[in-house]
Amino acid sequence: MDLTLLLPVFVVVLALIGAGVLAMAVGVVFRRPCLRGSCGGPGVTGPGGESLSCASCPNRKRAGG
Repeated sequence: MDLTLLLPVFVVVLALIGAGVLAMAVGVVFRRPCLRGSCGGPGVTGPGGESLSCASCPNRKRAGG
């Protein structure tokens, strides 16, 4: 097999993989999900028995977010 035929295929595949990774990164940036586990997970409750969410997590203010 000639390497001159393999190079364009490699470049196209590399560009497609790069475009996929870029699309996933843009989706994460715009969605801005709460990090799981930063407050102990979904089953953790606060001192009053209420469940903790991203907005009520005490670690969120400390981390600067």
